[in-house]
Amino acid sequence: MKNVTDSFVSLGHWPSAGSFGFNTDILATNPINLSVVLGVLIFFGKGVLSDLLDNRKQRILNTIRNSEELRSGAIEQLEKARARLRKVEIEAEQFRVTRYSEIEQEKLNLINSTYKTLEQLENYKNETIHFEQQRAINQVRQRIFQQALQGALGTLNSCLNNELHLRTVSANIGMFGAMKEITD
Repeated sequence: MKNVTDSFVSLGHWPSAGSFGFNTDILATNPINLSVVLGVLIFFGKGVLSDLLDNRKQRILNTIRNSEELRSGAIEQLEKARARLRKVEIEAEQFRVTRYSEIEQEKLNLINSTYKTLEQLENYKNETIHFEQQRAINQVRQRIFQQALQGALGTLNSCLNNELHLRTVSANIGMFGAMKEITD
């Protein structure tokens, strides 16, 4: 320590004894100032720095704990979501199968209904054709009967004389009278 004080005195920068002044020699004063500042910082700042580091460590640990809790909560929610997804997928598959079978059943019902409608239409067509055939046959019969009747009347008119005509009319009137008596 004697050397240190001698260096200050020998440099000649200190004013006379009892007064206060600054040493402007950078090489001589910086190491001393730094050692004093570091000593004061270490002595007084040791507790503060330790508290700051402990607080920082505690915040980091709390953040890690919170992150772990959030992570476990997220994993739990993910598992729940996966379970719901599986359940929904199963329900969707069941719905799809059910709807598919319903659609197939509706398709079969529609085919059967169409087949029955076609059968009915075929029957109506056949009945209509049969009816039209009977009507055509009746018209042809009626026409043939009219033509035959006209031919017979023509033949009768040409062959009949008045006496034969009167006898035929009388015979027919007699037949009609007999028929009337039978029906009454």
